[in-house]
Amino acid sequence: MARYFIELSYNGAAYNGWQRQPNAPSVQETLEEGLSRLLGAPHEVVGAGRTDAGVHAAFAVAHLDTEAEPELVLRAEFLYHLNCVLPKDIGVRKIYAVADDKHARFDARRREYKYYITTVKDPFAVGTCWQITQPLNLDAMQTAAVAMLRYEDFASFAKLHSDNKTTRCTVFGANWQAEGDRLIFTIAADRFLRGMVRAVVGTLVDVGRGKLTPAQFCAVIESRARAEASAQAPACGLFLTDVQY
Repeated sequence: MARYFIELSYNGAAYNGWQRQPNAPSVQETLEEGLSRLLGAPHEVVGAGRTDAGVHAAFAVAHLDTEAEPELVLRAEFLYHLNCVLPKDIGVRKIYAVADDKHARFDARRREYKYYITTVKDPFAVGTCWQITQPLNLDAMQTAAVAMLRYEDFASFAKLHSDNKTTRCTVFGANWQAEGDRLIFTIAADRFLRGMVRAVVGTLVDVGRGKLTPAQFCAVIESRARAEASAQAPACGLFLTDVQY
């Protein structure tokens, strides 16, 4: 038995998230079906994290355990054929051998997400951006975002009834930037709570709309109450963009 890391990307629009689940398509199950087909036996993969329904990944990592010969799994032809059997919205970039105890989820030390907003009606951004054409105060949003680095408990942004053992996270960076007609929010942390990034973005957008001040945003965090935060931003604008070990 040998372990391999798989680097992939996917458009999550057609999937009910990364994690395998009954009666709903998932990225994990689709990838497993492709691998099992090529390897001639059922195989499972473990992802670096779980993205919600409709969320995308520009860069994701999973690990695979298999008894197949390394000469088969590591061949360029295997990667080519795997991409052929996978649907067009999932692409595998690389497969490489790792130590048997290297874990795609538990060994990840840093994860990064980006959220995209388009400030104009852009037909080519449909499905990958949140369209907001009303003016937003980007300076206020940035001030509130940077304040997140002062905190460790983000219960206010956790999806209700989630099975979180702790709501503490270490946020390494949170930043807004404007690029043409797009606003891009980048956040990196050691871990994220379920639904956290979309709740953070939704609340920061309310800061930009003038519904909250940066100080009130901090008060939301300090309340540790999900009811104090804003509604989640739409899933379509969220991308997992990096996983580091």
